[in-house]
Parts: sequence; C-alpha cells; structure tokens
Amino acid sequence: MIIAQLSDFHARPRGTAAYGDVDTNAMMRRAVAALLALDPLPDCVLVTGDLTDCGLPEEYDLVREALADLPMPVFPVPGNHDRRETFAAGLGGLCSKLPATGFQHYTVEDYPVRLIGLDTLVAGEHGGALCPEREAWLAARLGEGDGRPTLIFMHHPPFLTGIDGMDVMLCTVSPELPELIARHPEIERIVCGHYHRPIVRRWAGTLGFVAPGTAHQVALDLRPGVENRFILEPPGFALHVWRDGVGLVSHSVPIGDFGPRRDFVLDPAYPGQHADA
Repeated sequence: MIIAQLSDFHARPRGTAAYGDVDTNAMMRRAVAALLALDPLPDCVLVTGDLTDCGLPEEYDLVREALADLPMPVFPVPGNHDRRETFAAGLGGLCSKLPATGFQHYTVEDYPVRLIGLDTLVAGEHGGALCPEREAWLAARLGEGDGRPTLIFMHHPPFLTGIDGMDVMLCTVSPELPELIARHPEIERIVCGHYHRPIVRRWAGTLGFVAPGTAHQVALDLRPGVENRFILEPPGFALHVWRDGVGLVSHSVPIGDFGPRRDFVLDPAYPGQHADA
C-alpha cells in the first residue's frame, strides 16, 4: 500500500500570490502532477491541512479543481489557515468521509493500513488542540481497531521539534494522550503538516513525521526564541509505503525537475569490486 501525503497548499484566490510573491496555486498543481507521474500510483492521498491560505470559498474551489485530477481517493483534514465550515462545504464532494458539520475527523477502513484523520483546528488561533471531546473520539476509534497497522494524520504536530518559532503553535493535548498512543502499538505513524519541513521524531512509543510543504518551507533555525521566516527551498511531499514483512517506511520526495535518472558507473578502483583488504 502506498499512501501519499501532501500538505500546506496555502491556495489563494486566482491571480493572488501568497505573502506577496509565492505562487502557491501553481505549486499545488505541480505537486498533483508529481503524484500523477509516480509509477506505481499511490493508493490514496492524505492532505494534512492548510489547504487554503484564508479559508475562502474561491480558494477551496481551486483546491477541489486541482485534486479532482487525482484518480485515487483523497482524504483531507483542516489546518489553522482553513475554516471548518467552508472546508466541509468546499471539499465534501471530493471526500465523502468528511462530516457535513462539526469536527472534521473520520476513519478509513478500506486498506491494509487503517487511517484516522484528526481535526486539530482552533478557530482564530495559529496553534491547534485536541480538546477532551476530540481525544475521547480518538480513544473510542482506537478501541474499535482490529490490530491492523494504523496511521493517524493531522495538521498540527502534538510534539516539540526544537524549532521555537513553530513549537509555540503545536497541537495542545492532555497528559493522557501520549499514554493513550503508547497503549496502541499498532499506531505506526502520526503524520502532520504545519511546520513546512521534513521532520521525524520518536514520541509516545511511535514515530511522529512532518511532511514538507508543497510550496514555501519554514526556514530551519534552531536558535532559541527566533521567530519564523520562510524560504523557497525545494517543495516536496511524502510517501508512506506499507509492505508485509517490511512494515511502514516513509520517504520525503522533492518536487522539481532534477534531470534524468542515471546509471552508476563505478571506478575500477572501487573496493567493493575486490576481495583484497
């Protein structure tokens, strides 16, 4: 099973650039084209929040138009740049799993890997949260599981990364949530967006994974107390690949034209070709 993860489109109304000069709409379409060029194609696509920049209906129209080119199911969750009601109305026709109202979380039971999407949006705030109601919903869904490998996808990471400018905007959770996650070893990954960088860390007995953005990235700055800035590093997406006997393996994939694939031509002096010490 191949699960693609796109994140942080920040789509803008047609003809409008993000932050004054970033054509996020063109980069969103380029990300979709990169998925369509994969062989084999992914079985499904997760979109981990901030599909739009301002949560406007015309932004969701452009997102829906771009994602409609994908032949496989698409499973989105909202981020802090989204508006919950507009998100549900704009994308409900694209993803039948989305509730018509309320928190936009759901399970997908159709694959060898069980998928659980969580809504971490807190209206009017940059950071996210899993309130008691949302944590209870997750606990109930985990309790219904059949032991299959499980991937949780959400926008805000629930763990610190050492990037102070983003860590003040993480997903606030109760002390009981890491304990809940740790009691379910079938959880292979918690995959997120929001930080616009590829990041991996161990948390609550599983692996937390953050996908890069499909447009601009957050500049890597590990100095304490530094505010965020963005940088036009290569955009990217993630592929989470499940195989029996191997497990779940996650890959970060850059988006761009890096030339043709080339054969390795080894120098005769390469020691791997010789038995001598």
